[in-house]
Amino acid sequence: MGATLDRAGTNFSLFAKSSRAAQLLLFDSARAPAPSRVIDLDPRANRTYHYWHTFVPGVAAGQVYAYRISGPFDPERGLRFDPSKVLLDPYGKCIARPAARTGDAARRPGDNIATALRSVVVDPSGYDWEGDAPIRRPFAKTVLYEMHVGGFTRHPSSGVAPGKRGTFAGLIEKVPYLRDLGVSAVELLPVFAFDQDDGPPGLGNYWGYHPLSFFAPHDGYSSRRDPLGALDEFRDMVKALHRAGIEVILDVVYNHTAEGNHLGPTLSFRGIDNSSYYWLQSDQPRYYDDFTGCGNALNLSHPRVLQMVMDSLRFWVEICHVDGFRFDLASTLGRGRNGFDRGAAFFAAIRQDPVLAAVKLIAEPWDIGPGGYQVGKFPPGWSEWNDHFRRTLRRYWAGEGNIVGELGRRMTGSADLFDHDRRSPRASVNHVTVHDGFTLADLVSYHRKHNLANGEHNRDGSDDNQSTNCGVEGATDKPDILRLRRQLRRNLLASLMLAQGVPLLLAGDEVGNGQRGNNNAYCQDNAVGWVDWSALGHDDEDMTSFVTQLAELRRRFPQLRARRWVQGRLADGSFDVLWLTPRATEMAEQDWHFPEGRFLSYVLGPLKQGAPPLYLVFNAAMETIEFTLPVLPEYTRWTILLETVPAFRADGEFRSGSKLEAPPRSILAFSGAT
Repeated sequence: MGATLDRAGTNFSLFAKSSRAAQLLLFDSARAPAPSRVIDLDPRANRTYHYWHTFVPGVAAGQVYAYRISGPFDPERGLRFDPSKVLLDPYGKCIARPAARTGDAARRPGDNIATALRSVVVDPSGYDWEGDAPIRRPFAKTVLYEMHVGGFTRHPSSGVAPGKRGTFAGLIEKVPYLRDLGVSAVELLPVFAFDQDDGPPGLGNYWGYHPLSFFAPHDGYSSRRDPLGALDEFRDMVKALHRAGIEVILDVVYNHTAEGNHLGPTLSFRGIDNSSYYWLQSDQPRYYDDFTGCGNALNLSHPRVLQMVMDSLRFWVEICHVDGFRFDLASTLGRGRNGFDRGAAFFAAIRQDPVLAAVKLIAEPWDIGPGGYQVGKFPPGWSEWNDHFRRTLRRYWAGEGNIVGELGRRMTGSADLFDHDRRSPRASVNHVTVHDGFTLADLVSYHRKHNLANGEHNRDGSDDNQSTNCGVEGATDKPDILRLRRQLRRNLLASLMLAQGVPLLLAGDEVGNGQRGNNNAYCQDNAVGWVDWSALGHDDEDMTSFVTQLAELRRRFPQLRARRWVQGRLADGSFDVLWLTPRATEMAEQDWHFPEGRFLSYVLGPLKQGAPPLYLVFNAAMETIEFTLPVLPEYTRWTILLETVPAFRADGEFRSGSKLEAPPRSILAFSGAT
């Protein structure tokens, strides 16, 4: 499928089941207003089954091309062929954009050749990887860091050279920072080529969740001017991250495309084979089943569509060396006519694929269709974004009482959600903040969303944020409020990194990056959506060293990277977790329901690897709470490892049974010693 290069030329192949005729258009350049050559494909010589194909001698890498496809235009039957529209190859590896490109011409009747997107012939093997190989780090040892490639370095404060800001090359300049921070994998918001003009007037599409192609990297993230530059620059970035020991996870959007609903533009799939590529309403195929909120949904129950997605995934692993994927609105990928099915063809195809079965697979386990919320329901081998963790930790540190039982479940991997089918704690991808919602600084500075800048009258974005403004909405110069906000940020970061499961940090949270209360910055390709690095190096707001300390604790204590679910007291009297009251007695049932209880402490037991016990103390109360250090056989002393609110003497060593005080709204961590 696609454009396959060899020494003599290029073979072009396209699936278009219900079409009647096809043309291959060859352009002299990305900006040429018209093709220099039009090849009419002969149904007798250039069609086999549902595939159009032709070999063109002399066509080399860099050739710009596109298609016109003819067939019935009968929306009532789900057929939307329009030979006046120039179409991208679904398998195109690079995209060329004409200077005068506009999506309006792809929506309106008539020819759009002067403004249409085009594909580019690529030699995927023509790259020197210099011995690069997959890192294959165990999921249990992974610390994820979610970032937007453009927004990570586009702000002038990023320290990146002006010509490279907002690009794959710009990210390369920040690799030493990421290595020193202690993250082990970056999770990149969509890097598939997307329609950057598809957004509110004057703003456009920033996040990139409207893909044009499932194979081509986004050319807007390339610092190079030639059409082939994006692919090579992407691979340069992967290679640089791998050299630093950092894996690359792609946030991939296989649930819908940029073509939108029945009124959207005809860019590729709609004009090639609409009824095959998309879910159409069974009783009104003129309209799309919209499980995504984006106008359409890709139909992975169709074998050719499933084949395309599998080929795309293998391309990014084999040709681009990525280490895994986070699947946007992943419930849509497992849909059949009867709803979500964890045994769907997509999951089975990945499970049997020798390339894809070995990479990291992360689901965003919901969509907006019927029965779309599927947290904990994905197959073994998958990890899932755990929004239960996010809600619980936000509520707890915002001051809500009587949820210490819920807190305990979230801090130990959420067994209530994932302990089935031989899944382990790594099934839970824990997060407090991600791109969608408040940043960490805004989470403790705003009680309400402030999205007016999006042009949707503040109707977009979630109203359920579990946030706190600490007494003042937004910016303030009051020292007490600023101190409390920093304290809560440290608590939320520490909770995330001390929890069993896989932690996911949001880029910029460690330097106090905010979005002025905007919790849906999908269209803000400006200072609102970019990471502001101005606080880096300023002690009050810069928490990079704190995150580095937390990452080191995760490496030092294997209990935090547990591969098995904690059980509590075991038959031989030992334990893997010991839940304790402030008096250091083991918690009874009534202790979990202590009125307005906001204190939780527990010991993660010593493991066979020789790691000492780890004692964690959480106090979300507004007052100091006295507690007693545990008395355990063989361990006579406890050493303070972490305090989100400074409280103890410099040496930080205490005898077992000592009475100490947990400051208001604080986390403490101790290591046992003999």
